[in-house]
Amino acid sequence: MFPDFLENPSDAAAPLLLGCTLTRTITLNGEKHKLVARIVETEAYDQDDPASHAFGGLSERNAAMFGPAGHLYVYVSYGIHHCCNVVCGPEGFGSGCLVRAVEPLEGVEVMRELREAGRAGKAHTGHAGKEQAERAGKAQAERARKHPLKLRDLTNGPGKVCAALGIDKELYGHDLTVEPLVLDFTPLLPGETIGRSPRVGISKNIDAPKRFFIKGNEFVSRA
Repeated sequence: MFPDFLENPSDAAAPLLLGCTLTRTITLNGEKHKLVARIVETEAYDQDDPASHAFGGLSERNAAMFGPAGHLYVYVSYGIHHCCNVVCGPEGFGSGCLVRAVEPLEGVEVMRELREAGRAGKAHTGHAGKEQAERAGKAQAERARKHPLKLRDLTNGPGKVCAALGIDKELYGHDLTVEPLVLDFTPLLPGETIGRSPRVGISKNIDAPKRFFIKGNEFVSRA
């Protein structure tokens, strides 16, 4: 069963997601891995918010945001990055909490491998010819080998979160109480406090204080 607080509106659910863990089971190169990460930054969205994908009503694209709560809404940002929201609120009312940043706890090297694979894969997009794309991909892979991602940069952004945890459209509408991606409630650590600010990278309702984060956590994105 998902945490009861997910039945609340997004403004109430988003700060309560801070400290919760996501456990991802994934098979990579024929081997099964468990990845665990702690949510450290969220943003709240709902159908009354002009910045929300649910604004304007139910559609095929945003249907998962309309419930039930405790499921996953996955979308592609700028045609490149997958991002994910934890659906919350009463069923039928479009509402979700963007998972903006997480703190890696377990399976860090696999997360790094998934992120690096994504970085190399970017070189294959666009209108380049096959040989040019292959050269670009090899060059990007070599740069990734020589300049590996710093730990704090693995998951400090919504696209990075999905890349590191292997979250894509196949998990659209996924029930977060079952594998391969499970959400568990865990409280904040002693001494941790929550910050609040306007959201990042939006063009509508830009001043609404709907971004929540654990103060001082190094994995929070650079706002």
